[in-house]
Amino acid sequence: MKLDILAFGAHPDDVELGCGATIAKEISLGKKVGIIDLTRGELGTRGSADLRDKEAANAAGILGVSVRENLGFADGFFTNDKEHQLEIIKMIRKYQPEIVLCNAIDDRHIDHPKGSSLVSDACFLSGLIKVETQLKGVLQEKWRPKLVYHYLQWKSIEPHFVVDVTGFMDVKTKSILAYSSQFYNPRSNEPETPITSKNFIDSIHYRAKDLGRLIGVDYAEGFTTERYAAVENLSKLI
Repeated sequence: MKLDILAFGAHPDDVELGCGATIAKEISLGKKVGIIDLTRGELGTRGSADLRDKEAANAAGILGVSVRENLGFADGFFTNDKEHQLEIIKMIRKYQPEIVLCNAIDDRHIDHPKGSSLVSDACFLSGLIKVETQLKGVLQEKWRPKLVYHYLQWKSIEPHFVVDVTGFMDVKTKSILAYSSQFYNPRSNEPETPITSKNFIDSIHYRAKDLGRLIGVDYAEGFTTERYAAVENLSKLI
């Protein structure tokens, strides 16, 4: 299956939190989108890896993605090395996306910048013909995505561009709340974490509102890029 967009997250729920509304919008426009989770989030304070698997499947259904896979890397301990890069290259070559979305370049959780650089490096290496990979015994063809964008997470990084996601915040919120073990639940007796407060859920909306305000729309999601974002001509900026 060839995808238009492949979104990577270090943990299940990273993609939903960082770019869920953008994904929902792109799918509504007819784009095929997939999600690859690097880990099962097994070190999370709340819930369990098995529960996170179920929550991730539910969230994928809410967003309407074409495929979701989990690479089973070690939560908290995966590294940007050849072994991990090759596993991601296999996914890039399998789905041949034009655009890759991945974790924030800097963030509170150590796995987020690690995942960011790991996926970015793999995107480059995936385009090298002498980097050989096989999937189910079949030699894969080289493939390099045209664009690699990094979504925003905990830290308020200045975005290089923003996407108007007005009309898609409800589906984003539903996909996030599919992870019922992880976020605000006043009836939960499990330990509190930085993401279990109501303020955290509210912050998702007020960040999107503020980014939207800056471009004159209701809601927006921000991204950074490693290369210049080009426009065809000045009128395309309007």
